[in-house]
Amino acid sequence: MLLSTREPFDGAAVLAFLAARAIAGVEEVRGETYRRTLALPHAGAILALTPRAGGVEAAFALDDARDEDEAVARSRALFGLDVDPAAVAAVLGADPDLGPLVARRPGLRVPGVVDGWEIAARAVLGQQVSVAAARKLAGRITATLGAPLARADGALTHRFPSPAAVAAAPDEAFPMPRSRIRALREVASAGLLLDTPASAPGLLDLWGIGPWTAGYVALRLGDPDVFLSGDVAVVRSLRELGLTTEDASRWRPFRSFAVLHLWANLTKDGAPARPDGGDAPALG
Repeated sequence: MLLSTREPFDGAAVLAFLAARAIAGVEEVRGETYRRTLALPHAGAILALTPRAGGVEAAFALDDARDEDEAVARSRALFGLDVDPAAVAAVLGADPDLGPLVARRPGLRVPGVVDGWEIAARAVLGQQVSVAAARKLAGRITATLGAPLARADGALTHRFPSPAAVAAAPDEAFPMPRSRIRALREVASAGLLLDTPASAPGLLDLWGIGPWTAGYVALRLGDPDVFLSGDVAVVRSLRELGLTTEDASRWRPFRSFAVLHLWANLTKDGAPARPDGGDAPALG
């Protein structure tokens, strides 16, 4: 089925973002298709999503047919398909400084998530390390703690570890500093229902979680107006444009999209760069 969206739509940029962060066993990008395992309300599933003109071609292998609507909703969220690009362009495209970036990448979307717990956990795993290192770490932990599929589907072999599995695991399961182990366990044990952007500030009550991480999670959960003022890549991109974080106020209510354009401004191919600031995750 085709999950439609309004043009312009830069699905290739979302695909590149996901590919750079794909966790072995859970995700893969095969050609132009993103594939991943997922636990849905009734049972497990494998999603296969291919960006096309006008949207994303989706194919689902569902263990329970009742999960089809949920699979569609999460796939739409992941690729930002419900965004109105005209509304974003009306604000950001009219800005004298950000406008040229928007004109260069008019269909840029904020990559979403398929699971709130997963994005919070990945954010903690990626704190203060490179994308490659964080990706490798997540893969090792998934191989140890993730539920294996009854039958592997190509490179897909596991589901992302559940909060219960992470909370109960010994320190030896996490090849990373004790401070990050503690922070990860805090998130796993908190029981937060991270299903909307409004739930992300609850992360700030947990040990080891700072404003960048909570903001980044809110951004990925779909808040269109998050500005990561402490993000090193954002600050660097602003500096190249002769701007400061104070200029961001004029980009409301679409500051999350401004962040994506500022990240893309730092890369040759226009794909979002690695976020990196304060308590920032490399993986996300």
